[in-house]
Amino acid sequence: MDIQTVSKLRLLFVCLGNICRSPAADGIMHLKAAERGWDEALTIDSAGIGGWHVGQLPDSRMRKHAAQRGYDLVHRARQFDKETDFDRFDYIFVMDEQNYSDLRSLARTSDDMDKVRYLGNYITHFGGPQVIPDPYYGGPRDFDFALDLIEDACDQLLDRIAHHNRL
Repeated sequence: MDIQTVSKLRLLFVCLGNICRSPAADGIMHLKAAERGWDEALTIDSAGIGGWHVGQLPDSRMRKHAAQRGYDLVHRARQFDKETDFDRFDYIFVMDEQNYSDLRSLARTSDDMDKVRYLGNYITHFGGPQVIPDPYYGGPRDFDFALDLIEDACDQLLDRIAHHNRL
């Protein structure tokens, strides 16, 4: 299927503060989509449940580990806005159970709830589906592992879109 012939998909990645996992998913998905020539076919963004880091760049450790893999994480943190984000995005991918619970509690309708999905459900390596643990309080291995999981999930998302134009 030629993704350019289908309607634009709008994807949002969400974690707790929008400084580690979700901006990494945002940056990874942007680069992987561009490599497939899908820049115009996808809208990609990220947000955090909380507003503690609004306006900040991603955590410096995440930027460093992502840069070593060729990703330039330049997204500025923003807080999820239930009044606009549920309407603006087709799919909202969360990193863990707390993010899932938080967003579903903000949902205004059952359609809003249906948009919220675990990014980890698209992991096929590393033992299959799982949550993407927050590396913030960890060390270098934790950041690398989070990136491994996110890369795998993003690859699978793009493959699923290419074959089905849905997730």
